[in-house]
Amino acid sequence: MKEFIKVTEQASTYRHLEKMSIADLLVNINREDQTVPLAVEKAIPQIEKLVAAISDKMLAGGRLFYIGAGTSGRLGIVDASECPPTFGVPYGLVIGLIAGGDKAITQAVEFAEDSLEDGWADLEKHFINDKDVVVGLAASGTTPYVIGALQECRKRGIITGSISCNPNSPVSEEADFPVEVVVGPEFITGSTRMKSGTAQKLVLNMISTSIMIQLGRVEDNKMVNMQLSNVKLVDRGVKMVMDRLQIKDYETAKDLLLKYGSVKKAVDAAVH
Repeated sequence: MKEFIKVTEQASTYRHLEKMSIADLLVNINREDQTVPLAVEKAIPQIEKLVAAISDKMLAGGRLFYIGAGTSGRLGIVDASECPPTFGVPYGLVIGLIAGGDKAITQAVEFAEDSLEDGWADLEKHFINDKDVVVGLAASGTTPYVIGALQECRKRGIITGSISCNPNSPVSEEADFPVEVVVGPEFITGSTRMKSGTAQKLVLNMISTSIMIQLGRVEDNKMVNMQLSNVKLVDRGVKMVMDRLQIKDYETAKDLLLKYGSVKKAVDAAVH
């Protein structure tokens, strides 16, 4: 194994934060945040390999699982939960799991991340199989809940990926397609909800968006399969239908959209 340096736990380069003015705090946090996209950029070749592997499996009928603890787990759940309304895919196609279960989404569950067995047990509840892909999320790259899950997946021929913020981390060792975004020490020492969390969120956006485009859930640059779950989205959908079909009357386009339930279905019905 390559040398593992826990960069996420290194001391902040800023001292005596309690003595800073509010303006200085905000400027310095923002200065640190600006480094995150550059770190993500360096990881694009790794992200590309992971996205390609996931897309192949999902095009063949598989599912995508995110599994993590704490901030990492919550970010996975956010990304998974936004796929159905944004892209019109079924709930259960992208699944987020967090150590400690649903309670841990809003409250810290003590020691939930420390079990090597619980992650796989949570995956088994969803009848995980070798058609699926599991991506472990761990800023430190050392979370037992995630590592144990990936180890069991690999024993069973299930493709694995990971997103971490330390180089040569243990979780990367258990992933077929590891992604390492090394953002450096946090503004508050060890507070990985900050730059590390931002990095993971950016990578998750890239993964799910790229995959959904590969699955045909986007046309041109439009969310043509989005769920019509509120007035704003209905209005957006009506304007898409008007544009695609060159309809000038708003109500006519709205009736067509609501009849068929999505922009894509409404346009396809009108064209054919």
